[in-house]
Amino acid sequence: MSKEVEDCGHHDDEKKRRRRMFIGILALIITILVVIFLVWIILQPHKPRFILQDTTIYGLNLSDPNFLSSNMQVTISTKNPNDKIGIYYEKLDIYASYHNQQITLATELPTAYQGHSDISVWSPFLYGDAVPVSPYLAASISQDVNAGAVLFNIKINGKLKWKVGSWLSGSYRIFANCPAYITLGSRSNGINVGTAIKYQIVQHCHVDV
Repeated sequence: MSKEVEDCGHHDDEKKRRRRMFIGILALIITILVVIFLVWIILQPHKPRFILQDTTIYGLNLSDPNFLSSNMQVTISTKNPNDKIGIYYEKLDIYASYHNQQITLATELPTAYQGHSDISVWSPFLYGDAVPVSPYLAASISQDVNAGAVLFNIKINGKLKWKVGSWLSGSYRIFANCPAYITLGSRSNGINVGTAIKYQIVQHCHVDV
């Protein structure tokens, strides 16, 4: 009888020890999460700033029936405005669009880490060969070209992570939209670079994170 009581008491002690261990681990996890949350709130991370520096047009051609071919190079700079938070760009795709239709293939930008207040610069080429567009868009871009001004949008879509000390956050979506106002013909304010025309734009981009 005493043996059974002893075994039962030992079993109860084991359950209490496991319960205390579980509560301790749970409390530690909650404490770590609270500390991370407080640090996050105190530091108040700001989204990166993107600027479209220039656009070089190598080719822009509209052919029948409603195919658009374009070849351009853009220079994009981005700054990390945070003093105590780093930004890791794990994936960024950039492409050109016209009236919300993508007109070039997406070009993948190299992954990069930005330390506090660092600036990164990319100069990717964007290509679109015989991209089918709607009759409405074909008529619209033809009218814009004849009028001597075309508004493209250079868009960046991808993922980033925030870095505080050795801690790295989960992935966050980032989207940047950079208007590129291109003048043509007699209205052109571009600089001839061989057979291409380079436009100094310096346009701030709208960024969502």
